[in-house]
Amino acid sequence: QARLVESGGGLVQAGGSLRLTCVDSGRTFSQHTMGWFRQTPGKEREFVAHIHWTGDSTLYADPVKGRIAISRDNDKNAVYLQMSSLRPEDTAVYYCAATNPVARGSPSRRDDYPDWGQGTQVTVTS
Repeated sequence: QARLVESGGGLVQAGGSLRLTCVDSGRTFSQHTMGWFRQTPGKEREFVAHIHWTGDSTLYADPVKGRIAISRDNDKNAVYLQMSSLRPEDTAVYYCAATNPVARGSPSRRDDYPDWGQGTQVTVTS
């Protein structure tokens, strides 16, 4: 059974950096567009970034553009989210997600991703 496991969250001061890692197992990782979402209590889960299964394109939500970079290593079945210049409003649980194989388009909706990890908490203090 396919499984996504996130790690790398933690407590960081504003202006600091974190790198989140998501390791995939149980599927042909290279065929899946991988996304990162985040959620705070009482709010909808929101799109942060994705990297296409071809590796040719990425997409970022406006609030994180220029501060966050998504990358993938198909040999390690891993996707990364490098976050810098963190702000208190970046505080959230961050989730890794996978689309169906060879998904078309540029998926940024929660419904585009049928498989999810358990999440990792990121807390940014001012």
